[in-house]
Amino acid sequence: MATYNKRGYKAPKEKDENEGNVPMDNQFIEDTPNVDAKDSTTARAFDALDQTASRTEEWVARNQKFILGFIGGAALLTIGYLMYQKFIVEPNEMQATDDLLVTQQNFQAAVDAQDPKVQDSLFTLVVKGAEGKQSAVELASQYAGTDSGNISNYYAGIAYLNLKKYDDAIKYLEQYKGNDTFTGAIATGAIGDAYAQKNDNAKALEYYEKAARTNTNDFTTPRYLYKAGVICMEMGKKAEAGNFFNEIKTQYEDTPEGQQVDALLGMTK
Repeated sequence: MATYNKRGYKAPKEKDENEGNVPMDNQFIEDTPNVDAKDSTTARAFDALDQTASRTEEWVARNQKFILGFIGGAALLTIGYLMYQKFIVEPNEMQATDDLLVTQQNFQAAVDAQDPKVQDSLFTLVVKGAEGKQSAVELASQYAGTDSGNISNYYAGIAYLNLKKYDDAIKYLEQYKGNDTFTGAIATGAIGDAYAQKNDNAKALEYYEKAARTNTNDFTTPRYLYKAGVICMEMGKKAEAGNFFNEIKTQYEDTPEGQQVDALLGMTK
């Protein structure tokens, strides 16, 4: 093992010829040549590390106030975020959840209703409020940034779409962030419906295709592929429509859309 003159290294004393022989069991044979530091790659590496460490220590000493300030600022941001969640977001969520209950009930009743007039009345309650509770529109605004505010955007957007207020529908549906398998795709597809009702077929197609590719599944994907194909037919894009219908036929044949697509495929020839 090679050693070099570095920090306290001492060369071994020469052995006295008159010294008695040491039994072999107690001898350690080592290769310890005396290598000058300037000629040693290992020594130069240690010198470089020492110099770097010294420069780092000097930099830390010069910038100590800045470093401590940065660490303190990061700690304050973390504490501030946790306090915001604890004392603002969580209480807001509790209040919003209470107010949202009536809106949810009216929304579900509207979806389940068979009479269009009853549906319109219930969807109106969703966007205007009922029983002294805030409407989906008010909840979306007041509790923006919370889960309750987010779902309120969905309720308001779907309600406005059914009430034929398409610009309002687009406004609220675009603000909705769907994290589950279906509602994100449904919200995106509903924006497509709103544009289709506004006779903006290009925009409708854009959103239908986006909805079809959102969280691919056997429910929303064939539904919006079908709508994309139909809107393409209206735009005279038969080849593109055929691509959408063929995808339904080959990948979603057992769905309701898959059962209806044969006749439409014939129209694309």
